[in-house]
Amino acid sequence: MSQTDPDELGLDREPREECGVFGAWAPGEEVAKLAYYGLYALQHRGQEAAGISVSDGSQIVVYKDLGLVNQVFDEQVLCSLSGHVAVGHCRYSTTGGGSWQNAQPTFCTTEAGTGIVLGHNGNLVNTAELADRARSLGLFGRDSSTTDSGVLTSLLAHASTDKGLEEAALELLPTVRGAFCLVFSDENTLYAARDPYGVRPLVLGRLERGWVVASETAGLDIVGASFVREVEPGELLAIDASGLRSSRFAPQEPKGCVFEYVYLARPDTTIAGRSVHATRVEIGRRLAEEHPADGDVVIPVPESGTPAAIGYAQASGVPYGSGLVKNAYVGRTFIEPSQTIRQLGIRLKLNPLKEIIRGKRLIVVDDSIVRGNTQRALVRMLREAGAVEVHVRIASPPVRWPCFYGIDFASRAELIGNGLDMEGIRRSIGADSLGYVSLDGLIAASEQPRSRLCAACFDGQYPIPLPEDELIGKHVLEGIEPASGASPTSTQEGYGAHDAMQRP
Repeated sequence: MSQTDPDELGLDREPREECGVFGAWAPGEEVAKLAYYGLYALQHRGQEAAGISVSDGSQIVVYKDLGLVNQVFDEQVLCSLSGHVAVGHCRYSTTGGGSWQNAQPTFCTTEAGTGIVLGHNGNLVNTAELADRARSLGLFGRDSSTTDSGVLTSLLAHASTDKGLEEAALELLPTVRGAFCLVFSDENTLYAARDPYGVRPLVLGRLERGWVVASETAGLDIVGASFVREVEPGELLAIDASGLRSSRFAPQEPKGCVFEYVYLARPDTTIAGRSVHATRVEIGRRLAEEHPADGDVVIPVPESGTPAAIGYAQASGVPYGSGLVKNAYVGRTFIEPSQTIRQLGIRLKLNPLKEIIRGKRLIVVDDSIVRGNTQRALVRMLREAGAVEVHVRIASPPVRWPCFYGIDFASRAELIGNGLDMEGIRRSIGADSLGYVSLDGLIAASEQPRSRLCAACFDGQYPIPLPEDELIGKHVLEGIEPASGASPTSTQEGYGAHDAMQRP
């Protein structure tokens, strides 16, 4: 049974966030259901796999599988996961392939027989170095995964045998480089940590009878948790029966990802005190000022282009219209399309409203252009639907550089913004005109100081130094043999953790 990516249908590979993480410490609550709904709100951050771990103080149980959150879990499964500490994760792979073994939370036992589970959002840049350390200790391959998250879990489990998990984390995390928001636990305590640059968002919320942490404030809202604050860059939180403890493992040097505002985060999320929806509307206003166009109607490419299209219409005075209908249920499919369906390409995801489009000069607002395939097919489809002119406006600068901090872009050679100038891109996608918002305009819309943002995918300035090419990348750990004496350990062995797929 083959799995077909939208790329193979002639569509752009959209930028994909690695993961969403969620944690709960809440005695007396159904923490598995809290984690389920938290992940449901974070589903946009990763659609390959989902998992939840729960501890009752004596045993950790992990349940995970490939698929969406509501495909992996049902009422029966959630009711079987009882305890007071939960760690949840939804995944899109940026280190390690999309196999079941790489689904999270990752699990590892300590030499003392206790357990550790971990969920990770982000991407490390010294994964190979950490894997070498794990190999030297005889740890690499113990959890059978090929992810940076699995390596971290093994190192934490090893170190915590003598000194406890909190002290082990404070010792290990200063040696970890890259983007990471971690939610992890042992049998009794929930932990959360954020890299010193704060590349990815992570927030803390309060329940009446406990605490939650989540990748976005939308994950707090869905479970009725009140927002307390962001987890600070370089901070480790520990939550147990004694309350909330904060430790600092590194000085903070904030470099939040500006692309979270453009595309990755939900519009109803707040990052660094700024509403994502308000930011996207403001980007649209600035885009209209920087690149006006004579048109009859402004239409978005749903859904991520919608707020910017609203802002563009407001600033330009050109009426806003819904000219495209999105099929929300199209993603990866197990059904190989026929040649006829393949030629339809983008219509699997978007279909035009001809009565809105026919005879009109369109201003089409989208969030970004990666390889250009989607926009090329979109412009062609709009012309076939009767558009007189198609003016494309993009709510971010040209993407010219890949991300190594948790977004799975195409390679630099595939990025259309790297190989062509503005006129070349316009001709390539077949638009009558093309305009991108400037980086200055985007940053101004975020209301964050430029010094506190990472915009490496636009300007090539990577705030966290990168290793040599062969020591970084999605498959950097695949094909490496386990250390001598370290045998891959199924999550079923010895600790009550459940293999959701019942593999032989």
